[in-house]
Formats: sequence, structure tokens, C-alpha cells
Amino acid sequence: MNLFAFGLGYSAAHLVRHHRDRFETIAGTVTSDGKAAALHAEGIATFVFDGASADPGIASALTGADAVLVSIPPDAEGDPTLRHFAAAIAAAPRLAWIGYLSTIGVYGDHGGGFVDEDTPARPVSARSRERLAAENAWLRLGAGASKPVHVFRLAGIYGPGRNALAQLGAGTARRIVKPGQVFNRIHVEDIAAVLAASIARPNAGAVYNLADDEPAPPQDVVAYAAGLAGIAPPPAVAYAEARLTGMAASFWGECKRVANRRIKDELGVALSYPSYREGLAALHAADEGPRSGSGQAA
Repeated sequence: MNLFAFGLGYSAAHLVRHHRDRFETIAGTVTSDGKAAALHAEGIATFVFDGASADPGIASALTGADAVLVSIPPDAEGDPTLRHFAAAIAAAPRLAWIGYLSTIGVYGDHGGGFVDEDTPARPVSARSRERLAAENAWLRLGAGASKPVHVFRLAGIYGPGRNALAQLGAGTARRIVKPGQVFNRIHVEDIAAVLAASIARPNAGAVYNLADDEPAPPQDVVAYAAGLAGIAPPPAVAYAEARLTGMAASFWGECKRVANRRIKDELGVALSYPSYREGLAALHAADEGPRSGSGQAA
């Protein structure tokens, strides 16, 4: 099987590295040549695509692709991958799976209630509205071209280099407290496992929530990470005093609990990291973040 990834970023790279044996060839896009060297060393062919201009070799590469993963976000004008390559993707003769990475933000705010894939999307932020529009555009392409498109709505992604331990080590962790606030998370290795399972079991038009089993207060995650590291957690900061702006403010302005039964029932996925505790413990064992007595403080 040949994989082409639009956006060889954090999640796509973990799919490639953890499930390398599933693919005969792997290719994908980067935003500049400077990001290509490390991928070339892993045997991954790269093409530059920055949303405005594209390597002419991409269209040719798509003709040999069996699976296409899309992790490039939309912009105010729509989905850049579709703007440039909708026709080439629709015409790709071997294509048997398309995966589009979206966000649970499309559900909007549910006051802490549960949502699943059948919950109507009602995005609040402009970013989430753009995501929902992109989801629908990809599903329309799939239906019109008879290509199996799958939408994956991701909770907050964490993993190596992106986690509360790393934030503690960098001195950037904040223990913000907002009563009743919870977030789901998803470890990047579990994202890779779900994508690999879906590639093996295509289901045209399917939508999947990628979230852990335990929506949890964010301050608990930071405190647990500090406990693993053997250091004092940063002081609690009331949400009203945190002065969040932009994307962070919109993120904290929504609260929901995300059900994930579909990835288990339809794809047979057993999460390696069903909560932040298993995920952070594994990252700590891999030497992520500060250590007691290291002099690091948050």
C-alpha cells in the first residue's frame, strides 16, 4: 500500500513511524525544503506545498496512492488541499482510503454534557466553523467520486515533546482552574493506531471521535505531571485571572465530554493510553520533562 500525506506533521509522522511496515511507499507534503531532510533520511519522499503554491510532482504522486491522509487545516477561503488537488484526488485510480483530520471543536459548547458522532455539529469559533465546512467538502468529494472518505475529530493531542511534563520542564505550564471545566485528550500514538485500523477497514463516510476515556479537569493533569516529576506544581490560577486570548480563550470557552465508542466498536481499537495518567507515566518513563532535584521549576 502506498500512502500520501498532505501535511507531514506531528500526527502523520507518528502514523508513519509506528506503522511503517504497512506501507510500501510513503510520500507527502512539507511547507518548505528545510523540513524535508529528516524525512528523506527515513525514506519518505517529500513535495513542497504551502497552501498557495505546489510542487507539480504532487499530482503525479497521487496517481500511485492507495491511501491519502489530510492534516492541513482549512483557512478562511476553504480547504487548501481541495482547492489545488480535488480533481487529482477524485481521479486517482488506486485510491481506497482518504482520512481527514478534524477537531472535536465542531461540536461547540455542551455545558459539560456528552457528545458522540451523532451529535449535531454546532461550532462556535470561526476556526471550528472552517473545520466543519472542510469536513463537509471532503465528504462531498468522496460521495461524488466514489472514494471512501473518513473524518477523524481529534481531542487535544499530546505525546512526545507536547505534554504537561514538557511544559513543566520549559517553565510554561499553568494550572488554570475553572470550576466544572473538563477536556478530553488523545495520545498521538493512539491517533496513529486508529488511522491504521481505519485504513485496514474502510467505511465510506464514517466520522470518528478520537478522544481518551476520561475527560478531566486541566489542573489535575498538570498536578499529576508535577507529581511524576517530583516537583511542586505551579500555583493555581483562577480562570477569570488567567487573561486568555485568541485560540486559548475560545478553547476554554467550550466544555464537553467526548464519547469514543465508535473507534472501539467499529475499528476494534483498544487505547494504549485511556487517560492522561497512562500517557504521562509512559512519557515520564521515556525521560520527558523535569526530574526531582533538576532545578527546573514551573
